[in-house]
Amino acid sequence: MRGHRGASDAAGVAVLGCCAAWSLISATARAGRPEGVLLAVLAVIAGYACGRIGGALVPVAASCAVGLGGLCLALTAPYAAPAPDVVTPLGRVGATAALLALSAGALCCAAWSARQRPLRVVLHLLAACSVVVAAVVDSPAGITVCAGVVLCSLAAARVRSRALGLTGLGLVTAVVAGLGVALAKSALPAGPTASLETWLSHRRILLWRDAVHLAEAHPALGTGPGRFEDLSPTLAQSPLSDGKPHSAVLQMAAEQGLIGVLLLATAFCWLLYVLWRSARSTRVVLAAGAALTAVAAMATVGNALSFTTVTVGVGLLAGISTAEPLTDGPPDEAAAPEFLRDGRG
Repeated sequence: MRGHRGASDAAGVAVLGCCAAWSLISATARAGRPEGVLLAVLAVIAGYACGRIGGALVPVAASCAVGLGGLCLALTAPYAAPAPDVVTPLGRVGATAALLALSAGALCCAAWSARQRPLRVVLHLLAACSVVVAAVVDSPAGITVCAGVVLCSLAAARVRSRALGLTGLGLVTAVVAGLGVALAKSALPAGPTASLETWLSHRRILLWRDAVHLAEAHPALGTGPGRFEDLSPTLAQSPLSDGKPHSAVLQMAAEQGLIGVLLLATAFCWLLYVLWRSARSTRVVLAAGAALTAVAAMATVGNALSFTTVTVGVGLLAGISTAEPLTDGPPDEAAAPEFLRDGRG
């Protein structure tokens, strides 16, 4: 078991290391600015390490601390951002919703980590309060994703196959990312395109199309990290902007080419893999997976991953949900992951 976990952690270090190394290679070749990518990778690694430690020592307390901390951040500084949010729902609105989704997921993990049924009920109710917080900070996206995370956590009580659940979550992210790319390339029918453009805003679609054009012009190395704002015609007409295309996939394609996109996809697949191999119960794994999938889906249509609080939160939740709690006795049959129960571990 520990050998498998060590191999999974080594694979994660290799994937994240490749993400950092490729950003430096692309930046060197294109005179880019890799600081943002390097900071995001460092934030995920630091959060993951802290989450693993806290999840091993005090799983319930660590999950509660992450969840309540996220809710407090959303309430006290919901619009803390380095640049103005000039077009809804761009920018900081998505970051706030992502932070709330992570908070809801952490509180659901705390609920399923608790041994007493009354405490589980209380913690799930606390997780449901994230919907109220989203309403208070006026985040419609936050209301949707928080409600979805809590409902997925409750549904996890009846799911026996974590592999099936995680596969479904991965497919949801792939579909959302595919729709975003298809919309940017004008490959969707007129009806769905008009509906999505109304919801996302015409300006965001123009940003995505700029990213697609840059990716097609520089498929190998991209234009270089941080250079989208220098080369986007849409941003050139908008002096008040954060310089992002508001899509992690399209930003990676434009700035770091096809290899950057493949590394991003590999990092997400590794995350799903370590959740599947986790020693935590299937309920904890699926609750965390639902929150992380919500963040991933929002990152494909926004710039949530540009905020350090979100990337640190992703690492913390992933670490907590993959930690092996230090218990005196062996885990019960219901809590053991599938690959241990069926003899494949």
